This record gives sequence, C-alpha cells and structure tokens, in this order.
Amino acid sequence: MAAQPIRNKDELRKFIAYYYDKKHWRNHALIVVGLNTALRISDLLRIRWEQVYDATARRFRTHLHLTERKTKKAQIIILNREVIYALTLHLASNPDVADTDFVFTNNRRGELANALCRQQAHRIIKEAASHIQTTEKISSHTLRKTFGYHAWRAGVAVPVLMDIYNHCNYLVTRRYLGITQDDKDKVFLQLQNMGDLPQTPPVF
Repeated sequence: MAAQPIRNKDELRKFIAYYYDKKHWRNHALIVVGLNTALRISDLLRIRWEQVYDATARRFRTHLHLTERKTKKAQIIILNREVIYALTLHLASNPDVADTDFVFTNNRRGELANALCRQQAHRIIKEAASHIQTTEKISSHTLRKTFGYHAWRAGVAVPVLMDIYNHCNYLVTRRYLGITQDDKDKVFLQLQNMGDLPQTPPVF
C-alpha cells in the first residue's frame, strides 16, 4: 500500500502541532518544511542553512534554490511564513550552526554531525502520525503528498501541481494526490444549484 496524504484538516493540525508542543524544533521544522515545499525527502534532508538563511544580513532568504537529486532539474521554492517561523525556532535552538551545516542533522555534535538519514526522518514522521486518528499508511512521502492534496482541494489546477512535482503525466499526479471518490463527490455537490433555482422540488 502506497503512502497516503493526511486529508483531514483537524488531524493535519494535530500532526503539525505534535513536535511544536514538545518544543522539539528540529522535528517540527522537518514536518513544516516538508509540508510546505513538496520536496522529496532526499532533497529535504540535503538542505543547508546557507540555502535558507543569509547569515551576513541576519535574515531568511525569500526563496530556496536547489537541484533535485532524482530529476536533476532546478527548483525555486518560496519560503512562506510557516516555513520561516519553524526554521526561526529551529535556528534559535542551534545558534552555533555554520552556513554549510545541514538544516536537519542527527543529534551528534562537531565532525560527527551529519544530515538525518531517511530512516530517522521516517521515524520522526511516523511518531507524529501515531497520535492522530488515521488508518492510512504514513511515511516520509506523506509530507509531499499532503501538500498536493490540500493544494488541489484549495483549487490549485492540476497542471500547476504537475509542474511543481515535475510529473509529465496527469494520471501520475492524480494518483499521487490520493484523490478519492468522496473527494470527487464533494466537487459535484459544491457546484450544485449553479442556476440558483429553488431547492424545494414541486409536489406531484
């Protein structure tokens, strides 16, 4: 079974708040940045501080520039306020980081510090997900899929999401978003009564 997005907004808020409430800023930032950038976990874990923070100007950058490891394509992603706030909390708890340090590192110090591995990131995400009511499969891919699902629900056109994901096929993106029959039903119900006609049928 493939990893699924977190569809329910209340559950998504609980998922995001899990590490925030624990004041575990690295883990909180990992989830927030992943949800708001739609990056693959392999790219997310390779971000360095110099890519998101200008130490000379003492401010966060407006955009993240990177080359995707899988596709080798350049990506430019805006850092929204949720990302910047989460990274601010994370940076404040690690004031001695160097520009070239990875944003998401293991708990070791000095030369032993390195980027989180995929398995560690997976465990972090699974722990937060274990405290929400979902029977869906959750993995590190859930962050990327959740972004697309809620963007689609908010009205973002699928071709735009295809471009964000670097998908060349609409069917791939549709499967990726985890669109269900219930989601499609809601679209039809939202558009009912377009003619603004009376809602009470006549009695025969």
